[in-house]
Amino acid sequence: MSYVEVPGVKVPIRMWTDPAGVEDSAMQQLRNVATLPWIKGLAVMPDVHYGKGATVGSVIAMRGAVCPAAVGVDIGCGMSAVKTSLTANDLPGDLSRLRSKVEQAIPVGRGMHGEPVDPAQLYGLSAQGWDDFWTGFDELAEAVKPRESRAHGQLGTLGGGNHFVEVCVDESDNVWLMLHSGSRNIGKELADHHIGVAQQLSHNQGLVDRDLAVFIADTPQMAAYRRDLFWAQEYAKRNRAVMMALLQGVVRKEFKKAKVTFDDVISCHHNYVAEERYEGMDLLVTRKGAIRAGGGDYGIIPGSMGTGSYIVRGLGNADSFNSASHGAGRRMSRTAAKKRYTARDLEEQTRGVECRKDSGVVDEIPGAYKPIEQVIDQQRDLVEVVAKLKQVVCVKG
Repeated sequence: MSYVEVPGVKVPIRMWTDPAGVEDSAMQQLRNVATLPWIKGLAVMPDVHYGKGATVGSVIAMRGAVCPAAVGVDIGCGMSAVKTSLTANDLPGDLSRLRSKVEQAIPVGRGMHGEPVDPAQLYGLSAQGWDDFWTGFDELAEAVKPRESRAHGQLGTLGGGNHFVEVCVDESDNVWLMLHSGSRNIGKELADHHIGVAQQLSHNQGLVDRDLAVFIADTPQMAAYRRDLFWAQEYAKRNRAVMMALLQGVVRKEFKKAKVTFDDVISCHHNYVAEERYEGMDLLVTRKGAIRAGGGDYGIIPGSMGTGSYIVRGLGNADSFNSASHGAGRRMSRTAAKKRYTARDLEEQTRGVECRKDSGVVDEIPGAYKPIEQVIDQQRDLVEVVAKLKQVVCVKG
């Protein structure tokens, strides 16, 4: 489908979904965004739903301003995937051992490594640039300085919620590795700090929603936020790279006889800010629950822990600010999912997948998410499908 345009105060709201199917709370958030004085465009992806601070599945283009809540608290959260030389026939009938080995290598939930990971010791991971990256920690906001040791220990860890590590098989029986995570606790603390700073600034006092407080260009507060934001985005990218290297190490060891090789890793943020140019203007484009889908850009759009995921290639649609959805998107809150579904429902909906099937992850049940096939179909003018994957192992926090 092409987009549906909904009137907004400063800009129209371009929606790649039926507005009637979007919950009222999310629509109100979008209308509030469209009132911001600095906004130049607003695109809404088909996985749109209500989010804390700002709408998930929104792409906000502003000139000379950026809203930290519109990035979200998991700065730089995103996906990585890689095709392996393994085929479905190489996988054992019982995948519980493989899942266990992955969980041993990659801490989940609030877990962290006992000793910080040494990137130089990991398969296929470049050791370049790490010293300069960690030197940048010294320049971050004073509020997070006590968190340096935790940031080191959490590098290469998954987290909880909707984060996951998966082993998947595509329609040609090729085995893929895929994971979803972000900037862990350090990203959240940086986000919370800067959202608090923005909400106190005088130019934000008249906004219809205090969660949409912005930083303005050429101010000390904007400079500080950009510095911390881009460092956190890099942390998230490196976190995924370390996890992928750990995951590849597990697979190489478990399938020694196959002498596994890997294609280039596909990686994309879906909670971040980028400097981009549209209609002759230099804009700050915020994607919260959206990936970049410029012409030829590879991206990853996951479903849920019991459904398929898609590797896609961007078509470069400027109407969406070269963006696409970041996943299926929730159709009910975590609280609602826990009230409606049981562990038995989870077991039924994840049949054939080696994964947790207990009450602790019922809020991640496939039924709590929109149908991924429908979400993909609604953005055929934004991306083309390269591969469809189905998980056989899913590790959750």
